[in-house]
Amino acid sequence: MGANAWALVGVGVLLVVLVLVVIGIYNKLVVLRNRFKNAFAQIDVQLKRRYDLIPNLVEVAKGYLKHERETLEAVVQARNLAANAGEKAAANPGDPGAMKSLGRAEGALGGALGRLFAVFENYPDLKANQNMLDVQEELKTTENKIAFSRQAFNDAVMRYNTAREVFPAVMFAGMFGFQEADLFEIEEEGQREAPKVSFS
Repeated sequence: MGANAWALVGVGVLLVVLVLVVIGIYNKLVVLRNRFKNAFAQIDVQLKRRYDLIPNLVEVAKGYLKHERETLEAVVQARNLAANAGEKAAANPGDPGAMKSLGRAEGALGGALGRLFAVFENYPDLKANQNMLDVQEELKTTENKIAFSRQAFNDAVMRYNTAREVFPAVMFAGMFGFQEADLFEIEEEGQREAPKVSFS
């Protein structure tokens, strides 16, 4: 074989290696993107569970909080806004706009629930009501699951973002449509903790 033939073989081998590297990068990014989408699906399940519990909480409280209508309405409105933001985020997990909206809505919902629980302190009969105790226990369990799921989602997003930003993936990620994903963060500093639902 002549020098030209060896050069062509060398170029061919390099092209095959390059194609294999690009395929490997693409496949890895697909796997990591699917993992963070799945992680958000777990958050979505828990958020929907909490959104379903809030009307029960409000319904039980209505009988006791006749003079606190504004507080109850604020919780219902915040719940509805958070549920809408959750649907948009579930449609495209990691989308910066959707995740920021969800973070703001969840912060507002946490604040509204916090105010409602503060009002409960003035109603000992409500705090002792068995239905209220049951709903509060379910809500507390759900809040813990949300926090755990949110951490898993943020970890998956971090792995995905890191994989798309390192060399040589950074050269191909944008070309293949792998955009940076956003973490799920509650924006209001005062609302970073789950609302307290214990009346003890």
